[in-house]
Order: sequence, then structure tokens, then C-alpha cells
Amino acid sequence: MLTYYKRPWDEPRGDRYDSWGRSLWLFETDEVGNVLRQVELYDGGQRLRYDEDRPEDLYGGLSEKSLDLSDFAAFEIDATEFEAVWSLPGWTNA
Repeated sequence: MLTYYKRPWDEPRGDRYDSWGRSLWLFETDEVGNVLRQVELYDGGQRLRYDEDRPEDLYGGLSEKSLDLSDFAAFEIDATEFEAVWSLPGWTNA
């Protein structure tokens, strides 16, 4: 069973892209929290997405660590919301 989450991230990236600002992260995970697809939306307008076909690029990559599902429970969203964002055109890392 797949589960979806949307969580804000108020900390800087800690790299040369700090100027992008705060971000909103969306995840698709399996039943144990392995990240299958990931989206990062930044205040500066940059948008990144990762999956098994594009696990990394010069901006970052798909989380290699499983999410602690108990920490993310309050951030659960439905598949429709995730897919609406995933299918947007114009990705920074396209």
C-alpha cells in the first residue's frame, strides 16, 4: 500500500542553493516508509522531483533513508494531491 505525505521544511538546504528559500516536500512511500517518489517545491520557484528513473542530479536526489512514518502521520495527504503536483510541467531538474 502506498502512502503520501506533504511536509514543510523551514531549514536552509545547507548548500549553494540556500537562496532558493524554504521548501515543501512531498513523498510517496511504501508500507515501511521507503521513498518511491519525492517532490521538493522551493519558495524561489524551483521544483525538483525524483523517482527510480531519476534518483539524483546536481541538485540532490531521492531519499535513501526510509521515513519514520510515526513522525509523518500528521502530514499524510491523498494520492490525488500528490499526483496533481507530480504531473505539473516545468521542473527545474527536467
